[in-house]
Amino acid sequence: MGIDLHNAVAVITGAGSGIGRAAAQAFVRRGARVVVTDIDGDRAQAVVSELGGEGVAAACDVTSLDDLQAVRDLALDRFGRVDLVMNNVGILAVGPVEDIPFEAWQRVIDVNLLSVVRSNLVFLPVLLEQGAGHVVNTASTAGLLPYGFDRLPYTATKHAVVGMSEALALYLRPRGIGVSCLCPAGVATNIVEQITFYGEPAAPRGPAFPVMDAESVGELVADGVSENRFLILTAQEAADELREHGADVDLYLSRLIKDAP
Repeated sequence: MGIDLHNAVAVITGAGSGIGRAAAQAFVRRGARVVVTDIDGDRAQAVVSELGGEGVAAACDVTSLDDLQAVRDLALDRFGRVDLVMNNVGILAVGPVEDIPFEAWQRVIDVNLLSVVRSNLVFLPVLLEQGAGHVVNTASTAGLLPYGFDRLPYTATKHAVVGMSEALALYLRPRGIGVSCLCPAGVATNIVEQITFYGEPAAPRGPAFPVMDAESVGELVADGVSENRFLILTAQEAADELREHGADVDLYLSRLIKDAP
């Protein structure tokens, strides 16, 4: 069984909009209290105002270890504990592989991947000491399947987040801490604000998954945490793609190349 969200304390990064905001709302509907963090403190505060007094806001840059430590201290000071940590921040650099500069790779890796490393350093000692809790890492179907060469830094980091999450599940679950990996496909959010474009657009080669609204994804996350599920998909069609990919990688890649426009 997963954790009981009633009276649980959740910390969510990137919760000023989109999936993070929807997850905060879903957790509160189940009785949780939430520390809503976002690089834009005003957005975080706006979300807290929607939660009916069941949250607190903090501006947090996930590339700053100090900021994450301050969020941990805020949660402990205000609520006395941390039960759930959702690492949800993500940015994209989009364009042909040869046109994306090294500095863009560094920025995407720092935000998408090393932010989870920082979060682990800050929050896992708290969860391990109490012997209970849950971690949710937001990855992507682009971190499960080989179609995202048009956003390769994002794809690489999301594959890394999936691998890190699987390894964390092996390490943490025997210690009483659940791990979930959220792999959204298309979700209607404002993530376009987090995209930097380089060169001429490249057409991705991959499946056309249905687009889901953020509120439904938030409910999926809350359900997944309560049920202690590792993989949380927003498009069940991705499970079929995963099975095909796992059965024969060469054949799968050949099919994608053959079907390319």
